[in-house]
Amino acid sequence: MTHPFERFNLNEYLIEAITEIGFKEPTDIQKKIIPEISKGRDLIGQSQTGSGKTHAFLLPLFNQIDPDKQEVQVVITAPSRELADQLYQAASQLAEHSPKEITVQAYIGGTDKNRQIERLKNKQPHVAIGTPGRMLDLIEANALLTHTAPYMVVDEADMTLDMGFLEDVDKIASRLPDKGQMLVFSATIPQKLQPFLKKYMQNPIIIEVENETVIADTVENWLISTKGRNEIELIYNLLTIGQPYLALIFANTKDRVDEIASGLKQQGLDVAVIHGGVTSRERRRVMRQIHNLDYQYVVATDLAARGIDIEGISHVINAEVPQDLDFFVHRVGRTGRNQLKGTAITLYGPDDEKDIEVIEQKGITFQPKELKNGEIVDTYDRKRREQRKGQNQKVENTFDPEIHGMRKKAKKNIKPGYKKKIERKKQEKRKKANRLKKR
Repeated sequence: MTHPFERFNLNEYLIEAITEIGFKEPTDIQKKIIPEISKGRDLIGQSQTGSGKTHAFLLPLFNQIDPDKQEVQVVITAPSRELADQLYQAASQLAEHSPKEITVQAYIGGTDKNRQIERLKNKQPHVAIGTPGRMLDLIEANALLTHTAPYMVVDEADMTLDMGFLEDVDKIASRLPDKGQMLVFSATIPQKLQPFLKKYMQNPIIIEVENETVIADTVENWLISTKGRNEIELIYNLLTIGQPYLALIFANTKDRVDEIASGLKQQGLDVAVIHGGVTSRERRRVMRQIHNLDYQYVVATDLAARGIDIEGISHVINAEVPQDLDFFVHRVGRTGRNQLKGTAITLYGPDDEKDIEVIEQKGITFQPKELKNGEIVDTYDRKRREQRKGQNQKVENTFDPEIHGMRKKAKKNIKPGYKKKIERKKQEKRKKANRLKKR
């Protein structure tokens, strides 16, 4: 039986790789983008959460790599370390299946730059992925030789712009061949991004894909604050209270996965671990055990967990809000399949507020919950103070020192009729202001 991805004329090893991670049908963006990239066209891809964008560009680019040429052929930038690492994990998984060695390297801020320079003296990668600042440092040091690369991808271009990295990306792009292929992916296309697009793209095709659905109706989508709580203890309590059939716990990095798994094992839970640091052989063994339901709890990173495609996943816990918000729907979509009920729980701290707001803007609604006296109960919406503040500002959006002074005095000397006196004073001031307007 032919694989649905064979329609794209992909190399056999790429079909094997996506089969391993559970890709069955191409997503809308993959159907539209893979053929256009294969034609060599410059392309701007606009897509929202859960679109399958990463493999939409990785698959056709890997299809073009010549393993016999030990030179940089693909350059990919991402605005954050976490996003760059996730791209690296996805690209490495594809490269593992190549019959001839394809080298993928990540160049991320916060890692040992001198060590990277020494390695580059001996060998250039086929695929260079990284944050703009570190990649530019290596290029300007004549260590990373990107002038040979015919393909460049700017991932999350709007975020790159917002974080102030577009100038670095511009300098990286200027070192690439003039006739190279430029691929830009962004949730939005801000006006300030236009000069970059015009400078480096030749008649780009623009492909925009809207998601048809966000989260299944059968999924309860909870949001729980970790403020003041031990996160691993909270996860343990959620797992043991909820009586899951099979629970997936997601974290953003392999180190965090190991930390959570270790904490849960210490409390007596039998936990499977899946991340990029697990060897392919070990990962396949663990996957078989998960499919055989030998484990009730699985802690994993996003990309490593792609092959876990089981109907009976009852609970998904986001131990961290995913840095790449595309992954949020991938995670939550593991539960609530085929009209079965499921529970998705996202843990968040004060630093995650902006990411939660972005997820909500995609049309996703959370139910605020808390763990209290061994039970999961409804709690207040985290925005209630802002909403109250907003209502107060609508009623009184000007500061009046005289009325402010009267209020302070009222608090000290609470006398009958004092509040009425303040209200009368406010009404007099409003009437006076209206008379002045009429004049």
